[in-house]
Amino acid sequence: MARRNGAQDGSLKPFAYNGLPSRVVFGSVKSLPEEMDRLGVQRALLLTTPGRAAMVDAIGKHLKVAGVYDKVVMHTPLEAANEARALAKSLNADCCVAVGGGSTIGFGKAIALTSGLPVVAVPTTYSGSEMTTIWGISEKNLKTTGRDPKVLPKVVIYDPGLTLDLPVAVSMASGMNAIAHCAEALYAHDGNPIISLMAEEGIRALGAALPKIRTNLRDEEARSNALYGSWLAGSTIATTSVALHHKLCHVLGGFGLPHAETHSIVLPHALKYNSAAAPEAMARMARALQGKDLWEMQKGLGLPMRLADIGMKEADIERAAKIAVAAPYPNPRKVEYDPVLELLRNAYEGRRP
Repeated sequence: MARRNGAQDGSLKPFAYNGLPSRVVFGSVKSLPEEMDRLGVQRALLLTTPGRAAMVDAIGKHLKVAGVYDKVVMHTPLEAANEARALAKSLNADCCVAVGGGSTIGFGKAIALTSGLPVVAVPTTYSGSEMTTIWGISEKNLKTTGRDPKVLPKVVIYDPGLTLDLPVAVSMASGMNAIAHCAEALYAHDGNPIISLMAEEGIRALGAALPKIRTNLRDEEARSNALYGSWLAGSTIATTSVALHHKLCHVLGGFGLPHAETHSIVLPHALKYNSAAAPEAMARMARALQGKDLWEMQKGLGLPMRLADIGMKEADIERAAKIAVAAPYPNPRKVEYDPVLELLRNAYEGRRP
């Protein structure tokens, strides 16, 4: 009999699964006014990056809007988060509508963390942040993360049409970030069969969609499948712990490295680190990718392969390794300084794992 949930004799090991109470609408952003009415909110603070301002302006014309915060940046710097929080309070906003990727949704979470305001998320990338209670705020080269039910978006609206103009480089990196969520869910110490099914399916959907998107950015079917995969990815990481890969990426984020690209570069190295300690997870991942080599797939997608190429300084490698090892996340293989340092050096130089 096949093993299930790590059992050696085919029996199902005890497990716990917590389904998070968010409403997911897969279709069109045109349903946003109806969803706001369902929540009973009337004064939305719209959150966006400068690059999404035109899109958000068009969406806002159909909503009851209190104001717009259009200065979202990566990693939610504390000073900027406090500025957005103060704006929400001064406008007497009763909800936040975050239109964008993980950075924008992160600002909504930062506001919700201190105010309790409900967040409505309209993802335009594949970060998966919209499905989790995970928040993160950076200050002085350190990124602090945590989990709190208050930050979970009440409603998530997936509209593939909003992703058709997402640049190819951002699409590829964001998709690999989502695959990283699924990969770590497969070997999470608190995983379960439900999460493993979702994670494997998420990797399959994303692995099939990303090459098609690279070939044709406006392939709406591929975009839909990528959003589907990212939804599964976010759902898996929402109810399981993350491990070494995410710890390293959180540390590197504190050095100002771009979030999705960092996840993409570190992922094959982290998987190699854990491969012998998590054989079932690796087998599931290989099956989901239909035998494709992850490293070769990333190169074929045109992704950066070296931390050196996205702003990492060689002088910071040892410090990053020390920070990661000082407070490690639960991981299949023991987290030790020398092998972690080697992992980061390999990722910095772009060596094949």
